[in-house]
Amino acid sequence: MSDASTNAGAGNGAAQTPVQPKMNILAQFIRDMSFENVLAQKGAKGETKPDIQVQVNLDARKRQTEGQYEVVMKLHITNKSKDSGDTLFLLELDYAGIFQVENIPDEQLHPFLLIECPRMLFPFARRIVADVTRDGGFPPLNLETIDFIALYRAELQRRQQAQAAAPATGQA
Repeated sequence: MSDASTNAGAGNGAAQTPVQPKMNILAQFIRDMSFENVLAQKGAKGETKPDIQVQVNLDARKRQTEGQYEVVMKLHITNKSKDSGDTLFLLELDYAGIFQVENIPDEQLHPFLLIECPRMLFPFARRIVADVTRDGGFPPLNLETIDFIALYRAELQRRQQAQAAAPATGQA
């Protein structure tokens, strides 16, 4: 009988061993990109003080294959002159990755897809932005690192506020 209890204890210990999360990047690509050099189109010359604004949106969706997800990082970058407010350039980039994700609990999948996956894509998107701005006649724009955790939390808070406001407006 001691053998059975020893085996049962070993079985319980093996069952409690955590399974390690696994992620593979299967592909990454530019889904859409647009660069407008407004400064050159207007024929403007001279030194300008840039005011660069970067907007980041993230999207994730499940693919038909089990465990595969497509994550898209959408960057909208506007460079305006601090002096005149005129737009110097506009860059829009949708950079996507296809990920194979395994052993992630369902309650952790959403934050994983919108934090860890974009973190893996970001260096490549940053390089594209730098190359495109340089090739477009401007100094290369080297984006600062994006805090995807803060971005995720801000989006959750925005959604909660929108849900809290929705019933109030629906009853009025």
